[in-house]
Amino acid sequence: MANDKPSGPDGENGGLDSVRQRQVKPPYDNADNDTSSTTVEIVQKVQMQRNVGVFSGISIIVGTIIGSGIFVSPKGVLRDTGSVGLSLVVWAASGLIALLGALCYSELGTLIRLSGGEYAYIRAALGNIPAFLYSWTSVIVIRTSSLSIITLTFAQYVESFFTMCGAPVAPTKIVAAIALITVGIVNSWSTKLAARVQVVFTAAKLIALGIIIVGGVVKMAEGNISVLEEGFEGSTTSPSTIALAFYGALWAYDGWNNLNYVTEELENPEKNLPRANIFGVLLVTIVYVLTNISYLSVMTTQELLDSDAVAVTWGDRVLGAAAVIMPLSVMVSTFGAANGTAFSGGRVVYAAARDNNLPEILSYIQVKQLTPMPSMLFTIFIALLMIIPGDISGLIDFFSFTAWMFYGMTFLALIVLRFRMKDAERPYKVPIPIPIIMLLVSLYLIIAPIVEDPQIEFLYAFLFVIGGLIFYFPLVHFNLKVPGFDKITEWCQLILEIVPSKVEPDS
Repeated sequence: MANDKPSGPDGENGGLDSVRQRQVKPPYDNADNDTSSTTVEIVQKVQMQRNVGVFSGISIIVGTIIGSGIFVSPKGVLRDTGSVGLSLVVWAASGLIALLGALCYSELGTLIRLSGGEYAYIRAALGNIPAFLYSWTSVIVIRTSSLSIITLTFAQYVESFFTMCGAPVAPTKIVAAIALITVGIVNSWSTKLAARVQVVFTAAKLIALGIIIVGGVVKMAEGNISVLEEGFEGSTTSPSTIALAFYGALWAYDGWNNLNYVTEELENPEKNLPRANIFGVLLVTIVYVLTNISYLSVMTTQELLDSDAVAVTWGDRVLGAAAVIMPLSVMVSTFGAANGTAFSGGRVVYAAARDNNLPEILSYIQVKQLTPMPSMLFTIFIALLMIIPGDISGLIDFFSFTAWMFYGMTFLALIVLRFRMKDAERPYKVPIPIPIIMLLVSLYLIIAPIVEDPQIEFLYAFLFVIGGLIFYFPLVHFNLKVPGFDKITEWCQLILEIVPSKVEPDS
C-alpha cells in the first residue's frame, strides 16, 4: 500500500504517477505458462470510458440533488428557523452556498482531472493521511448513509403509495434493500445505462416538482397567501439553531459536487464540468425556493410541521383524487437520487483503492462491461448495513457534520494548490475570496452547533474519523498483508471477471 507522503498530480506518489503497471494475474492465468506479457496488455487497455456528456452531467447533478431532501427537510428547516421568512432565506442561502461550492469544485476538477472528488483534491494538497481519513469516513458513513437515507425515504413513499391504492405493503426496510440492490445492478452492468436512467428519472422528478410549483401559483392567485404574509415573525436568533436549519437545507442540496466524482468519465471536462455544475445548481435552487413557497401557499405552518410526507399532504389539498401522483413522483425522485448517489459514491471507493488506501481489488474493472463493479458492490453492501437502524433524522445530522469537515478541507486544498501549483494550467479559475468564504462557512457549520449545544454525537463523529488511523498505519503506512486476502482476490477475479484498471491522462 502507499506511504503517507504528500502528493499531487505532478508529485512523486500522486495523481497519475501513482497508478503503476501492476503484474496481477488474470483469472484465466495458467501457472505453467508465462503470461506476464498478456497481463500487462490487459492492464494497459482496461479502463472506464468517457460516456458522460454535458447533458448527462447536468442530470447527474440535478437528479442527485433532487431526491428525498425536498420532501423531508422543509419541516425541519421551518421548525429550526421559527418563521416562514427565515426558512425561505435559509433555502435560498443554501443554494448560494452550493453554487459557491460548485464554483470551487469546478476549478479543482479541471486542475486535477481524476475521479474521486474530495479524495483526489485533499490528497494532492494536504497529503495521503487526510485523504485516507476522507475515504474511510466517506465509504463507511458519508456516501453510504446518504444512500441509505434516500432509499429509506423511497420505501416510506412506496408504503404511502400502496396504502392510498388499498394494496398490501411490504416492510419499509425490505423495500429499501430491494431498491439498493437494483441500483447496484444497474450501475455494475453499464455506465451508459446508469447515465440514461439518471436522465429519465431527472426529467420525471422535474415534471413532478413543476406540478407542485404550478399548483402553488394557482393557489396564490386565488388569494392563499396568509401564511407567506407572516414573514419573519417568530424567527430564532440562535446561531446553533440556525446552523441546524442549514444542515437540513444543505442536506437537500447535497449532490452539488457529485459530477467531480466521475471526472475521468466526463467528456471534455475542462468545459463541461463548470457548465454542468453551475447550471445544475442554479436550476435546483430556483426549483427548491418555488417548491417551498408552494407548500406554504397550501398548508399552514402547523400542518407542514405535523406532516410526515409534505408532498403527499400537499397533493391531498390540491389534487384531490389525483393525489396518488405525489407519492409516485417522490418514489421516482428518490430512486433517481439513489442511482446518482451510487454512481458517484462507488467512484470514491474506486479512486482510493487505486492509490492503495483501500484494498486494491476495489479498484478493479469488470473486463466486459468496463464498470467499477467491486467498488459498486462494496458501496451497496455498506449501505444495506446502514438501513438497519433506519433513523433518518439521526443519520442526516451525522452525515452533515462529517461531510462539512471534509468540504472545509477541500476548500482549504484549493487555496493551498493556488500556491503549490501556481503555474499549472487552469481552464476555469474561481476568484480566491470564494474558497475563503466557503472555508469560513464550513467552519461555522462545524463549530456553531458544538459551541452552543454540545451533543455527544458530534464527539462520536470526530472519534470515528480519527479512528481510521487504527487501520491506516498497519495496513497503508506499513503495508501489512492480511493472510488469505490474495486468495480472496483471485476468487473474486474468477467470479466477477475483473482486472486491474489503468488511467490515461486526459484521454
